Amino acid sequence: MTEKDTKRHTGKRERRRHISLLKVLRLILPTLLFFAMCVVMCVPLPSQGPVGESVGIETGMDVKDDAKDAPVVEIFSGTDVYDLERMDTVSFHMRHLDKMPEPTQRIKVNYFGNLRPFFNDSNYIHWEEAARYGIRPLTDTRSHWQIARPIVKVTTCADYFLDTLIYSRPYLVPQAAGTLREIGKRFRDTIAARGGGDYRIKVTSLLRTPHTVKRLRRRNRNAVDSSVHQLGTTFDISYASFVASSPSPARSVDDLKGILSEVLKAMREENKIWVKYEVGQPCFHITARKPDTE
Repeated sequence: MTEKDTKRHTGKRERRRHISLLKVLRLILPTLLFFAMCVVMCVPLPSQGPVGESVGIETGMDVKDDAKDAPVVEIFSGTDVYDLERMDTVSFHMRHLDKMPEPTQRIKVNYFGNLRPFFNDSNYIHWEEAARYGIRPLTDTRSHWQIARPIVKVTTCADYFLDTLIYSRPYLVPQAAGTLREIGKRFRDTIAARGGGDYRIKVTSLLRTPHTVKRLRRRNRNAVDSSVHQLGTTFDISYASFVASSPSPARSVDDLKGILSEVLKAMREENKIWVKYEVGQPCFHITARKPDTE
């Protein structure tokens, strides 16, 4: 029996391979498109002027001359806390030294003893004050969009430095944001009046949510379920770390802590803030009080 007869009896046939143009295009087309996109992205395009004309390299001097004649715009002006949202203050004021300069020089500080008895306002006092004008805790997505009172974004500025926030968000009610700016400004003014030094306070915590409070309680024993940070009226300022923007004159952390304590003591006596001196987490826990005029 021949091979042909064998295939006929078995019912098997040889399959002829046909080259499909569609399959070839499916394999080659993605590669071609990838190389085409790389070529388009690598080829530089001429810059367009205000009237559609190309601006070449030879016109670079004209651009520099125009930049010199451009008006100077102040990065921050005014005293309204809403300016923090309308202006970019972060890029300019983020510049600072990596560490505190040394050797340090003494500066006049009016120490008043142990700070814990002076700044020992309980959480009940903070909460009662915050409930007067703060927001409700942001428990879900709907509460984020249906806030009873407005909040403003807090960013690094000339008066304070905003630390990296892990368990809070950079927002406060306008009254609290204004109080924070006042603390930072009075701190810097006091240093300038006593010999100078380019230092700012460091803000370590702002608005929290029940979710972030739950996460924080696993690491910080000072955190409680009824955290006043949830109402947008409270913030923390570190007394163990400050931000220096100039190497001289160099000031010590202890002296800067003393000056900050003076400012907080004066503002507390002016009925502007409630303060809690925290030890486990080295910071001043501050709640801005509602002005009596409102």
